[in-house]
Parts: sequence; C-alpha cells; structure tokens
Amino acid sequence: MIEKPHHIPERLGLLSATAADPFLTEDLLTGVQGHGGVDLAKVVEPLPEDDARWVVEPLRDLVDDAMHQFRGNRTEADGWLAPRLHATLRLTRREAADQRIWNHLALAVAPDYVAFRHPPAPPTRGGGQPRINSARFKGAADRQCFSRLWWAAEMFRNGDDYAPVVAACANQDLIHNALRLDLVDHRPTAQALVRVLERDVVSTGREINGLMTAINTAGATLIYDVLAPDEPRDPEALRQWIAEAESAPPVPRHELPTGPEEDPVPEESVAALTTYFTELFETAPVRGRVPQA
Repeated sequence: MIEKPHHIPERLGLLSATAADPFLTEDLLTGVQGHGGVDLAKVVEPLPEDDARWVVEPLRDLVDDAMHQFRGNRTEADGWLAPRLHATLRLTRREAADQRIWNHLALAVAPDYVAFRHPPAPPTRGGGQPRINSARFKGAADRQCFSRLWWAAEMFRNGDDYAPVVAACANQDLIHNALRLDLVDHRPTAQALVRVLERDVVSTGREINGLMTAINTAGATLIYDVLAPDEPRDPEALRQWIAEAESAPPVPRHELPTGPEEDPVPEESVAALTTYFTELFETAPVRGRVPQA
C-alpha cells in the first residue's frame, strides 16, 4: 500500500480536475507507489492565508488516527471520521461544493488514506489489474473519499448532534443513495431515514435501494415539507461556528464533537416521516423479496 507523500502542504488549496489528472498515475491507482507531492504543489491554487481553517495538520492527524484505529475494519472508519472531518473542516455548503478542495485533500494531503479506505479492487467487467477507483480521489460528492464523508455529516447531523451521522454511515448503501437525492436536504427526511435504519425496518443494500426509490418516487407527488415541516436554519449559528474555527481545540477522539448550535429537527416531523417511510417500505419494490399474500 502507498505511503504518505514526502511533501505534505501546510495549508489546503484548490486543485482543479485537469491539474489533478497527471497525478492519477498507474502506480497510484494500483496502490504500488504514491507521489512525492512537490510537483503537485506547483499546480495548486492557494486559499486565503489568514483563514485558520485551511491548516492541514489537524486533518492529517485525523486520517493517521483513523488508519491506526480501524486497520482491522476499514468501513467502520466512515462513522468515526465523518463527524470529526466535518467539525474540523468547518465549511459553508458553497465552499464544500467546490470539488477542488477535496481533490487537494485526497491527492496532496492524504492519498494514503484514500488507498487505505478504498483499496485496489478487480474491475467489475472483464479481467485486469486491481485498481483504486479514480473517483475516490477526484469524483462526484457521493463517491469522492472525503467529500462523501463531509456531506454525510452535513446532511445527517441533527443540529449540533452528530450521533445520527454515525448511524447513517454504518450503512454504505444509505450514504451512497442519500447523497444523490435532493430530498435528504430536508432535515426530517434525513432523520427519519436514520430512525428507520435503527429500527431494523431496512438493513440490506437491496432494502435500502428499494426504500430510497420509493421515497424519491413518492416525493414527486407528495410534498414532504407539508407532511413533516422543519424549522428554518439560523445562518448566524453556522457563521459563528465557522468563526470559532481558529480557537477551537482538536476534535475529541473518544467522544463525538459538537456541530453548529442549530435547533434540532422537530421530533413530531421525524416521527411522522418515520411512520410514513415504514409503511412505504411495505410496498416498495425490493429485488428478491417475495410479495406477501
């Protein structure tokens, strides 16, 4: 497996997809050898130096700890790292939507973590040498190694509580499907999905896929805001949380960090949607499920 780069930047930057391409080498994607990092630094656009959020050291420490703690079960690293990445890299959604920052984090700061979490796998079609999916370094938000974790934490946190994020990350199919649906931006929907998962209404990948398809289809005719209203977010809470990044201590390793001090999702809305999704799942198309007589 590849080692960490010899040259790790002190600050995060912006690495365009085009500039990243030459560093997605065959050696990197097959997990043989990474890159030194010096040449990559020459094509990175810097971020403002007066913003403490871009300091790399806390992020690098996080991935080092994750690789040490979860070397026996890599998928479990998601639930541990997602809330801590979110609480360490305090971004607005607009900032997080810029894939260049995730390209830089994956290729310049922690390519060894990408290879650790998403090791080379045989091609799905035909033969060939096992490779790391390049989308884990430079890809869509639901596929890229770090952006998928940050967005999972953003979508599934309940105000300042990251506990639902840990539960959501325990199911890879939920994360993959949910991040592709605009509906999950509706906070009661996200919390109801976690509740359904915790109650073992759904558990397998097929069941998750069937439920998510049914939810998305029903959402075309049913306005979830009406069935399960949410309180508007207070933008000041997020601004204050971001402003505190410079003085914030490192995120705790053995307990969950605390997110922005936003109001939690109304419980009655979560309960209403949990009941609705449970009923919806009874008729959801699940491949391989035998219909009840």
